[in-house]
Amino acid sequence: MARRGATCRRDGGRAGHPAVSPGRGAAAVATCLALLTAAAGLPARAADLVATYTAYWAGLPAGHVRLKISEAAASYADEIDIRTDGLPHLFTHFRGTAQAAGRLVPGKLTDPQRYRAVYDLRKRRNSRVDLRFVVRDGAAVAERTADDTSRKPPLAEKYRRDIVDPLSAVERIRAAVAAAKATPNVTFAVPVYDDARRFDVLGHILPQERQSPGTLRVALSLRPLAGFKGQSSDDGDPDDAPRPALLTLTDDARLLPLSLTLQVFYLPLVVRLDEVCPGSKSCSG
Repeated sequence: MARRGATCRRDGGRAGHPAVSPGRGAAAVATCLALLTAAAGLPARAADLVATYTAYWAGLPAGHVRLKISEAAASYADEIDIRTDGLPHLFTHFRGTAQAAGRLVPGKLTDPQRYRAVYDLRKRRNSRVDLRFVVRDGAAVAERTADDTSRKPPLAEKYRRDIVDPLSAVERIRAAVAAAKATPNVTFAVPVYDDARRFDVLGHILPQERQSPGTLRVALSLRPLAGFKGQSSDDGDPDDAPRPALLTLTDDARLLPLSLTLQVFYLPLVVRLDEVCPGSKSCSG
């Protein structure tokens, strides 16, 4: 399959902060990929899809990512693997994998059941995020299992109700973008909880530009709600300012992403889609 490119940049910095916080840098890559893949318009209910990415920060190699999306008629099981490279690896030694599984419910979209992530970060090895979703008072609530190694206390239950994990957000945003295309000027929101922070991914389709026929522009913003500025963590706490992004896609049934623009500490984080491998085929990279 021909290679396709897309750019992703993100600004999560604090004024005067000299270097990228390890936790935030890793989260930037993961969130960027989630948004990029979420809007990709990949074939719905495909049995198996694998995509590989290369990340650059300030023009220098920053990491490699492998994303797998598996869907059946009523369930999904997604995986992501991230490995830093170059300066980000020197500073953070970050690498990690995550898996999300749940049901696909008509009308309700994704119904997450389990989210697991294992990562290394500087001197912290084999750190684990392990969430299961339990039904309580008619709502799904994210609860930590005994395998979870987070050093932060869990957020109040109101922030863990009726949410999705970061990887299940891929499925939820994909559906939201497709629906928003048919309903212009309507903002969609995807509630996300990552075991330490609660935020919304907001989005709406912008008016089409005359000079760019055949393209679709989507304004995205990550709105922090809880677990951000003002709390202590070995991984560092992102500030609580909104994080805008501009996503450009093909204006057709594919919704193929052309670019996603954000920043990290005033410098570009670029995650380029190298290859998409449909079915069970392995990517050449």
